[in-house]
Amino acid sequence: MNAPSFPTPDPTAADETGTARADLAAKLRALAHPARLAMLETLAGQERCVCGEIVRALPLAQSTVSQHLKVLLDAGLIRGRTEGQRSSYCLDKAALDALAEEIDALFKALRRPSGCCTPGAPEQR
Repeated sequence: MNAPSFPTPDPTAADETGTARADLAAKLRALAHPARLAMLETLAGQERCVCGEIVRALPLAQSTVSQHLKVLLDAGLIRGRTEGQRSSYCLDKAALDALAEEIDALFKALRRPSGCCTPGAPEQR
């Protein structure tokens, strides 16, 4: 008896999917802290913001704010530049728009009806 033949998966497709998932997870981790959400909200209210303004807006030490800003920078959600001794930060609106689309696509895929666990459907074990 011959074993069933399955198509060989494309390893590059799996790598791209895995990379995309890892990138999305990193961005979601960056959003998963209340202080970082507050920082994004502070930046959303301004075109450009220096670090001192963010520090004044939050009940956190300068060093803590700097660490959170680094997480947001590394995730690509904000952009920063140094002007003399001051650092300025702003939202990366294109990155936030792309993230919103990724999250929307993820939840659309997760909400696809499967017939399982719908009201009135017989319980499967």
